[in-house]
Amino acid sequence: MSDAAERFWCSEPRAVAPHPERAETTDTAFNRALLGLLARVRKPFGRDLQRAGDFVGMVDAEQPWADGLTDDDLLDAAQAMRPNLLREGFTPEHLARCFALVRSAATRTVGMTHFPVQIMGGWVMLQGMLAEMATGEGKTLTATLPAATVAMAGLPVHVITVNDYLARRDSELMGPVYRALGLSVGLATHEQSPEEKRAAYSADICYCTNKDLGFDYLRDSLTLEAHRGRARLLLEKALNRGDRMDRLLLRGLQFAIVDEIDSVLVDEARTPLIIAGSDQREADEHLYKTAIELVGELDAGADFKIDREDKAARLTEKGRERLGALAERLPEKWRSKRAREELVQQALAALHLFELDKHYLIRDGKVHIIDEYTGRVMPDRSWERGLHQLIEIKEECELTARQGTLARITYQRLFRRYLRVGGMSGTVEEIRPELEAVYGLRTVQIPPNRPCQRRDLGCRLYATTAQKWEAVAATVATLQAKGRPVLVGTRSVAASEELSKELERQSIEHVVLNARQDDIEAAIVAQAGLSGRVTVATNMAGRGTDIHLDEDTRQLGGLHVILTEYHESPRIDRQLYGRCARQGDPGTYEAIVCLEDEIFQQHAATSANGVAARYAGRNGPLPHWMGTYLRMLAQRTAEWKNAQTRRATIALDKKLDSALGFAGRTE
Repeated sequence: MSDAAERFWCSEPRAVAPHPERAETTDTAFNRALLGLLARVRKPFGRDLQRAGDFVGMVDAEQPWADGLTDDDLLDAAQAMRPNLLREGFTPEHLARCFALVRSAATRTVGMTHFPVQIMGGWVMLQGMLAEMATGEGKTLTATLPAATVAMAGLPVHVITVNDYLARRDSELMGPVYRALGLSVGLATHEQSPEEKRAAYSADICYCTNKDLGFDYLRDSLTLEAHRGRARLLLEKALNRGDRMDRLLLRGLQFAIVDEIDSVLVDEARTPLIIAGSDQREADEHLYKTAIELVGELDAGADFKIDREDKAARLTEKGRERLGALAERLPEKWRSKRAREELVQQALAALHLFELDKHYLIRDGKVHIIDEYTGRVMPDRSWERGLHQLIEIKEECELTARQGTLARITYQRLFRRYLRVGGMSGTVEEIRPELEAVYGLRTVQIPPNRPCQRRDLGCRLYATTAQKWEAVAATVATLQAKGRPVLVGTRSVAASEELSKELERQSIEHVVLNARQDDIEAAIVAQAGLSGRVTVATNMAGRGTDIHLDEDTRQLGGLHVILTEYHESPRIDRQLYGRCARQGDPGTYEAIVCLEDEIFQQHAATSANGVAARYAGRNGPLPHWMGTYLRMLAQRTAEWKNAQTRRATIALDKKLDSALGFAGRTE
């Protein structure tokens, strides 16, 4: 790579071929705080947006040339860009020509032409920044611009999204664009064999999920066994000892485009990725059953306390003493004070903090975790430190083996190892400081292609859950009678099914989308804009799937979205609202919530209970300003706690890194 390309691509020391990635850097809490402060004062609309707008003019100037090429000439022109990019670097002139070629290829192959705002978004991501683009602005098409440009230079590109469906859909939909430019496209999914994954990652552009990428990186780390340095690997290859190199899945971490980047880098960053090995199963089963039985002999309040706000179960001093007395009649392994207290506290959490159809569901006799932010099942995930096995005992499911950690990494460390990361999302305003402080990602807000016609109808606050469901059903019935489609968002599987029963009681035809129907998610959501259609959905609500409106629906006012419970992050609320009024379509949204909602009871219980006492016996909605106040109080508290958890995850990861012998440093 030329000096110019090198300066553009990475200004810090890094490992290079055959397994390139950015060198591990020392990070301190002070540095993160300072970067976060700078991000707060920097405006997302600024010089970068102006530069992106100027770049659109350069692409437009190159467009007649690109559009005038034959298909064969287009392919040849794309192939000819590689030596130019490698020799002279990613200059504005070369980038404009590459973007024009991609734009022309998209028009010819998939019938889509990049709008100016998509050109701007592509330029922002190529600079290693985050493009905040409103829902429905065509982020999938936007990603082809930086992905193809980098791939033209011969560098591997990972396009990362939140689930297998979106990765498969986007790779198939955009594949013709890349192939018209002579670029290969791969798809890496969790069910593939190592050979299939290796082939997928060897493509010029590979679509994958954040979880699959992270676990594949850990597998490579175990394969390398801490010998990742360039000299060591090249020496082994020269001595024909390439067996380990041949077993690697990835080709390093060069350029990543992360879709729904707020979900990947923030919402899921509280839980590290862990590769584990199985421990003995038979010995554990009796241990877990005994822990559950011991919990039954403890008294709530006196022996233990459940803190739902912090999602923690804690033994009191009296409880520790009583547990010690109970353990005297148990086998030797219960003699360890620290071990027995940790296991019993995990059993308390399993019984009192984790609920069926909210935090997990039972499928085929097994416990499957439900992602609280997406509402999707995570079939390959399990809780740590025996919690998963304790829940299996609680639900009388077949016991799986407890997992011992072999390798682990946080998303914070993983994505900082890429030479360059670009991303896109429609909801990042609240977390701009954290993204810049932790990942060094600056945010640029891209204006919409068409003016937004989304209207906020406000918030209705009720005292009880029953009153809330009655109000939701009445609203749905009124809108359905007019022919308008309605999308109702819930926070859990249980809530979606509870509302479904209320709608059935009132003979309101509807469809339900939750973790039980995740295999047909896209098909359900795609039809949510049909006239008179009523869809009840958990958080998954088809993020990344277009909801198309027919002409009758547009004339009636478009899709109406009802939020039935606020989420811990206002970003998740805005994601649900963003399902309506896309690309200039009309649409409305409102919140219908109650004082018994989990977020109010966990993060604003004193205020919520005070309001309930003041308006006891009232059947109608409470003053709307109370709903606004409680939402702000609860969400700010929850966001602060979640940010604390993410910071603790980073600190813990650093402590465990050397103990686990994690193979991730550059020599």
